[in-house]
Amino acid sequence: MGSEGRAWNGAAGSSGHGGGGGGVEAKAITAALSAAEVPRMAVSVDISLPLPEMSPDIIYLCKQLVIGWCKIDSSRFSIETVSGGITNLLLKVSVKEDDGNESAVTVRLYGPNTDLVIDRKRELKAIPYLSAAGFGAQLLGIFGNGVVQSFIYARTLSPADMRDPKIAAEIAKELHKFHQVDIPGSKQPQLWNDIFKFLKKAAALKFEDNEQQKRYEKISFREIQDEVQELKDLLDTMHAPVVYAHNDLLSGNLMLNDLEGKLYFIDFEYGSYSYRGYDIANHFNEYAGLDCDYNLYPDKDAQYNFFRNYLRPDRPSEAQDMEVLYVETNTFRLASHIYWALWALIQAKVSPIDFDYLGYFFLRYGEYKKQREPCFSLAQSFLSKPRNV
Repeated sequence: MGSEGRAWNGAAGSSGHGGGGGGVEAKAITAALSAAEVPRMAVSVDISLPLPEMSPDIIYLCKQLVIGWCKIDSSRFSIETVSGGITNLLLKVSVKEDDGNESAVTVRLYGPNTDLVIDRKRELKAIPYLSAAGFGAQLLGIFGNGVVQSFIYARTLSPADMRDPKIAAEIAKELHKFHQVDIPGSKQPQLWNDIFKFLKKAAALKFEDNEQQKRYEKISFREIQDEVQELKDLLDTMHAPVVYAHNDLLSGNLMLNDLEGKLYFIDFEYGSYSYRGYDIANHFNEYAGLDCDYNLYPDKDAQYNFFRNYLRPDRPSEAQDMEVLYVETNTFRLASHIYWALWALIQAKVSPIDFDYLGYFFLRYGEYKKQREPCFSLAQSFLSKPRNV
């Protein structure tokens, strides 16, 4: 349920539009850069400026950071907004080459206050390794408040696309590969650390608007604290595998080039080492789409189709593995609701975008409470079974 996506729709992402378009990738930027090779500049761009006033700075950055562009005359550059808000402003920067062809990159500008919900250091550390492994847009450069990346020529998926069995199978296979990527550094899962950080921030807010403050005061943070701790204790007993997780695999962060059949994962702002079941459950929760219709959460058959492709069909203990993953995923389903509910409270205070983030908190926390009993029962029943040694 990514940052920009929630900003616009509350339940689906437009951050995925950061790579969209059509054509072929620029010849000058096809070589993958290692983490050490990615050029960096300390320069920042004022995101509050109108695009015409911002453009000279954007062109300067691209000349410095994109290989082969430093000597191109500024008159041959064109800039257009791909998607925009305050959370992220995504720009397509194109240049006309000598042969008349066009090359393009994406410039992603971070909005204010995003450090409250996104660990930028963690994100920027991971992107080069994910890019080198074939995920997302290629990272071309880093600057003070954003990044330059290759332009992905593909369409953004819809929630209905994600529910298509064939596309779901491809997402599952790609997610399995994603979870194999090794990001140097600590491999400790960050889910609970992030949730408790969000909880601490969310519990200390004060709204200037009286109606917002009244709604906010109806929230029992002691209850949420107890719920989070009980859920953590239950999930800890499962010893779920820890992987490098996307953590925000909504439709807007999935792109498909239909001609090539190439699926892309994009926007790794919330990526971290986490639990495989959480990443899958969070993806399943996004089946709810723009209307937050959680009746669209996949049934067991649809989930098993996904798991089969995620686990690979040649595994000898497939049935047992799928049961484990089913229980794991459908318990972590609750953690996803808690995470984004608390996220929404922080956004309600700091985001300048006109969206009912408080209402979104109550929607996600209400869904958590609705699903709590069946999910807890599923996990406890599974854990009480004798296990084969």
